[in-house]
Amino acid sequence: MSVDSAVRGYLQYLTVERGLAANTVQSYQRDLRRYLDYLHGRGRRRLTDVTELDVAEFRGALHAGDDEHPPLAAGSVGRAVVAVRGLHAFAVKDGMTAQDPAREVAPPTAARRLPKAIGVAEVERILDAAGSAEDAEPRVLRDRALLEFLYGTGARISEATGLDVDDLDHLSTDPAVLLTGKGGKQRYVPVGRYAVRALDAYLVRGRPALAGKAVRKASPAVFLNARGGRLTRQGAWGILREAAARAGQPDVSPTRCGTPSPRTCSTAARTSASCRSCSDMPR
Repeated sequence: MSVDSAVRGYLQYLTVERGLAANTVQSYQRDLRRYLDYLHGRGRRRLTDVTELDVAEFRGALHAGDDEHPPLAAGSVGRAVVAVRGLHAFAVKDGMTAQDPAREVAPPTAARRLPKAIGVAEVERILDAAGSAEDAEPRVLRDRALLEFLYGTGARISEATGLDVDDLDHLSTDPAVLLTGKGGKQRYVPVGRYAVRALDAYLVRGRPALAGKAVRKASPAVFLNARGGRLTRQGAWGILREAAARAGQPDVSPTRCGTPSPRTCSTAARTSASCRSCSDMPR
């Protein structure tokens, strides 16, 4: 069977049996049209003519570009390779051919990008959206303390929710905390004055009220949920997400908030603390 016929059958299958959206089918059609042109240029007309090398070199040609087509990014190349793999798998399943030359040709892996840190002003809007350390509501005090701690130390959310009250006993005299991260690895990080102030307000006026709601034995955790138990990672993430949404920053992630922005000093770059925190750190 010809490759052209196989493509027509595959597109019909995607439309009728898979029920894909029209735009998605058109995207497959564009990618497979370019694949057909490439194969025709190499004299490959029938499915049995196509080899694994043809498919692999088509992938390379997409990366390199030519006189008529600019080079494609890894994501676009991957989309085209997926269409080609789907075509040949369909042809085998439908009995058009016994060989699948695309089976071992994998889509390229897209480069992983480092998260982009948000600016100091944006983070301050998120902190303000969480509430004030002067508020009387225990959960507001907790939320402000949590976000100040995350921002002021560069801690991961799991590191913050894993803290116990005993871990902060020395905070007034030694503004640093030992965090336990992935794989049990530990690191000391400095805690800025803003975070210390927010933690003090929460521990004195907010946490006791939350701890009093515990049905069983009180949790040793620093950050408690509304029932007096340890705040979960998902719960802490929800607090950050809600404050970010109120501040007009709905795409903020814990990594972006805890990662130093370009406006950090040399100490902050080493410790993942922000200028706002590290410049006001007790000496």
